[in-house]
Amino acid sequence: MKRLTSLMMATALTASATLPALADGHAQTWDMPMAYAASNFHSENGVKFADCVREGTGGAIDITVHPGGSLFKGADIKRAVQTGQVPIGERLLSGHQNENAVFGFDNVPFLATSFDDAEKLNAAAAPKIAEILAEQNLTVLYSVPWPPQGLYFNKEVNAVADMEGLKFRSYNNATSRFAELTGMLPVTIEAAEISQAFATGVAEAMISSGATGYDRKVWESLSHFYEVNGWLPRNYVMVNNDAWAEVSEENQTAIMACAETAAADGLQASKDYTQFTMDGLAEGGMTVGPAGDALVEELKAIGETMTAEWLENAGADGQAIVDAFKAAQ
Repeated sequence: MKRLTSLMMATALTASATLPALADGHAQTWDMPMAYAASNFHSENGVKFADCVREGTGGAIDITVHPGGSLFKGADIKRAVQTGQVPIGERLLSGHQNENAVFGFDNVPFLATSFDDAEKLNAAAAPKIAEILAEQNLTVLYSVPWPPQGLYFNKEVNAVADMEGLKFRSYNNATSRFAELTGMLPVTIEAAEISQAFATGVAEAMISSGATGYDRKVWESLSHFYEVNGWLPRNYVMVNNDAWAEVSEENQTAIMACAETAAADGLQASKDYTQFTMDGLAEGGMTVGPAGDALVEELKAIGETMTAEWLENAGADGQAIVDAFKAAQ
């Protein structure tokens, strides 16, 4: 018994000797819910971020990624992080425009239609976004844009009139409003439910990136993808402020370094994924290409209406973001 006790003590001492990097005194396991499929580039980037954090903190923070809405559905992730149900999570922030219109800055149609412009717009909005989220008990670690948004249909569409009456998958206030202005019927559907929604006729159209359609194999139900480069929405990885406060300064620095890497890697992955997914949709049997000039002009007119509405709702904060973005161009 004495020998067993000595062995146990030796084992404990050996284990403790491997943990001096745990500046907080103990390892913390963080569950990180994500809304998109494990194969999606956002989810893959999240896994790499978790690996970086684990290594950078010497195991003090061990993040387990839960993709595909398996832990919390997309719409519930932000609230789960805010309230401390989980310490960290990823969410499409524009899905919460009902809380604050500023969250929809990256869904203003035809304001930022390229990766370069999307990054400039994000830089203009970042201070205000961080300020609002801080008031909600959240700290932004990093954000990554989706590829440019295009239109998916189950038929050929040459004008807005061709869209009338279609059931349109929406994922936030902006997409619901877009549906209304084009005569479509908005239906809120989470990313994880897209395939089933189109297969069963619950939805017949959507605006989203090529990545979403490719991940969900929408060519099994839809026939056309039109490149319109409407906007580039962003996913945000956020941490609960109470959990963040428990992390040592040294480990906070390590995590932020990983976040900076994840932002850069995610941006490059989004760029790389754009053409890959366009090719994938075409290989799946979809007709893929730019929208016709007449349709683009009609969409831009709708974009002007939505821009004016967003600026009215977002007030001085929204105007300041747009002004800063235009000044950076």
